[in-house]
Amino acid sequence: MSMAERKRQLVARELTEAALQLLAVKGFDAVTIDEIVAVAGVSRRTFFRYFASKEDVVVQFLADMGTGMCAELATRPAEESPSVALRHTVWVSVAACGDHIERVLPVVQLILRTPALLARFLELRAQWCDDLTAELARRLGLDPGAELYPQMAAGMALTAFDAVLRRWSDSDGTEDLAGLVDRAFAVIAPALDAVDPSGHASRQR
Repeated sequence: MSMAERKRQLVARELTEAALQLLAVKGFDAVTIDEIVAVAGVSRRTFFRYFASKEDVVVQFLADMGTGMCAELATRPAEESPSVALRHTVWVSVAACGDHIERVLPVVQLILRTPALLARFLELRAQWCDDLTAELARRLGLDPGAELYPQMAAGMALTAFDAVLRRWSDSDGTEDLAGLVDRAFAVIAPALDAVDPSGHASRQR
């Protein structure tokens, strides 16, 4: 990582931490960008160099999850079944929540309970679906414009991710994330592996 990239990450992290500090005290709607930059010690111009909106600074760590999922899928062994590869893909991001529960749980709960933040999250999720669809198609040698499988499989994996995140949030972090992921994929694995990627009878892997 270059010096410029490290600096960019540092400033983005400082802005995010400043926003979270203020949100914990005042709530999302009451916090302004001017307050965020004042706490972070940067200018409004700097803020908008890194983030397009107040919503973006809060959901930044979720944006990173999508990048992590796509990168993980790209590294999975080619011989793995779709359900196994996608379970590992989702688990990488979900595990990051459990590793930093004291910091992440309040943010996840805030996002899921604040309409403006939830809307921004859903925009990010749509991009994740496109990225995972493209990676699945590449992995399986399929044309995503001709075959339904990559998009549907990506959508099912992200539905599992959503269900796990919401159940974990609703339990105030008491539910076991690994167990939730296992239960979610137990539901969708038969559908992911029931047909081969071109939509015909299943190939044994």
